[in-house]
Amino acid sequence: MFADEPTGNLDSRSGAEVLGFLRRAVDEDGQTVLMVTHDAGAAATADRVLFLADGRVVGELASPTADGVLDALKSLDPARDA
Repeated sequence: MFADEPTGNLDSRSGAEVLGFLRRAVDEDGQTVLMVTHDAGAAATADRVLFLADGRVVGELASPTADGVLDALKSLDPARDA
């Protein structure tokens, strides 16, 4: 299943319902979900997060948390070192 910003235009309650549905699809139905998101909280519902920059995988995080996703993003930001 592909999900492109599945919570992008939703209120927090509806977004949580969508993320719950996707999580159950994986856990209960054995589905694979590929989700694209800029939301660290949504990314934290995944088993694994891949970070992309300019079309390339530049990082990976297993068993992510929202704080872990944000920390990883900070470490990948080239502007941070400028």
